[in-house]
Amino acid sequence: MENLMIGPKGLIKKQEFVRIIIQSMHALGYRKSAVCLEAESGILCKSVDFESLESHILNANWDDCIGALNKLKGLSDETRASALFIVLKQFLLECLSRGEDALALEVLRKQVAGLWMGKEKVHNLAVGLLFLKELGSNKIDNGIIQEFRKRMIIDLENVLPPPITLPERRLEHLVEMAVSAQVDNCTYHTSDAITLYEDHHCGRDHFPSETVQVLETGKVTQKHTLKSHQNPVSFVAWSPDDTMLLTCGNMEVLKLWDVETGICKHTYGNDGFIVTSCAWFPDSKRLVCGSSDPEKGIYMWDSEGNEIKAWKGVRMPKVSDIAVTPDGQHLISIFSDKEIHILNLQTNAERVISEQHSITSLSVSGDNKFFIVNLNSQEIHMWDVAGKWVKPRKYAGHMQQKYVIRSCFGGLNSRFIASGSEDSQVYVWNQLSSYPIEILSGHLMTVNCVSWNPRRPQMLASASDDQTVRIWGPNCF
Repeated sequence: MENLMIGPKGLIKKQEFVRIIIQSMHALGYRKSAVCLEAESGILCKSVDFESLESHILNANWDDCIGALNKLKGLSDETRASALFIVLKQFLLECLSRGEDALALEVLRKQVAGLWMGKEKVHNLAVGLLFLKELGSNKIDNGIIQEFRKRMIIDLENVLPPPITLPERRLEHLVEMAVSAQVDNCTYHTSDAITLYEDHHCGRDHFPSETVQVLETGKVTQKHTLKSHQNPVSFVAWSPDDTMLLTCGNMEVLKLWDVETGICKHTYGNDGFIVTSCAWFPDSKRLVCGSSDPEKGIYMWDSEGNEIKAWKGVRMPKVSDIAVTPDGQHLISIFSDKEIHILNLQTNAERVISEQHSITSLSVSGDNKFFIVNLNSQEIHMWDVAGKWVKPRKYAGHMQQKYVIRSCFGGLNSRFIASGSEDSQVYVWNQLSSYPIEILSGHLMTVNCVSWNPRRPQMLASASDDQTVRIWGPNCF
C-alpha cells in the first residue's frame, strides 16, 4: 500500500492520504472513528519511531529516548540538536525535582553544552533551572511532571519533520491551500460564498462593469454648498464615520465641515501653512496634512482644531500626497514628487522608496498591507507596507501624461485596483495581473478619480472632467 497512488492524476500516495485523514479525525474529536480507521487500514497516525519516543518519554526512559533520537535517519544536525535539547531540558527539570543537583549539573555541562544550540540558549536554560531551584522545584508533584512530559511530546512533534511526525492539522491546511488557489485564480472574485462541494468561480455578471447611474450637475439633490475657500478646491476627504469632510483649497488652507449642518467647524493653516493633501486617522478624531511649502512638513491635528504633532524642519521637502493606513499604524507620504516615506507611528521606524518618475497620487488598501502610486510614466506601482518587497508590482494600460489621475483599491479584501485615465475610460486590474481585466467606457472626458464602495464591493464610482459621476455595478442588476 505504501506505493499505491490514488486520485485522477495519480499524484497522491494512499498511505499518506489515509494517515492525514486519521489525524484530521483526531483533531475534530472523532477519536473512536479514527481508531476504527487505523484498525481497518492498518495505517497509524503516529509513526512507529514517534510512538517509541512517546513511550520512552512517558515512562522516563531518558537514555532510551536519547538513543532513539540519535538513531533517527534523515534529520539535519540542527533538527537533531533541537530535539535533544527539548528532551534534556525535561530531564534536567526532573533531576532537580528529585534533588539530584549533581547529576543535573553534569548533564548540563557535558551533554547540553555539547549541542549546537548557541551559548545564549544554554545560558538561559541554566539560569531558568537555577531560578526553579530557588523556588523549590523539588516540590513539583508527579501530576505536574506528567503534564510537562505531554507538553514536551507536543514540542517534539513541532520540531521533528515528516514522515516521523505530521504537521498540525495537515488536511485542513491542504484544503485551505486548494481553496486559496481557486480564489486567486478567480479573475472576477466578488463573492465569499465558497463551498467545498464545487470549484470556486465568480462570473463577470457580478462585477461592476455597467453604468447603473449617472450623477450630473443640476440633476442631483443638493444638500449643502460649502463656500469659504478663496481658490479652487483640489482635494476632499470624508471622515471614516461619514460625519465630517475635509477640503483643501489649491495652494490654500484646509477646512473641516460638519456634513449634517454644512457649517465650517475649523480652518487649519491660517499661519501660512499651505496645504496640499490630507488624511484621516481611523478614529475620525485626528487628521494629518502635508504642505507644498518646504520646511513646513506634516502636521497632525485633532478634529477640534488642536495641534497634536508636527514633522518639520530645514531638511523637510514639500509633501505632495499623504495617507494613513486604516489601522492607524503607518503614515505614508510622497516627498518631492518621487520619494515615498513610510513611517511606523508606534516605533518611529522609517523607510524610503525612490521612484524614477513623478508620483501623482497615493492610495492604501483596506487591509493595511499595500499601497499604490500613480506615476506620470503611465504606470501604477503597488508596494507592500511591511517593506518585504524589493520591487513593486506594476500595472499598465491606462493613459496618464498631463493630469493628476487618482486610483484606488476595492472589491473583496482590496483584490482589485481601479484607475481613471486621460482617454475618458476607467481601468480595472486584478491585483495578480499587470493587464486590465475591464475597461469601462461611458465618460466623455478625462476620468481623474475613482472610488470603490467600501461596504458594497460590487459598486464603483468614477468622476470625470465631463462634470459627471458614474456609478458602476454588475450587469445582472
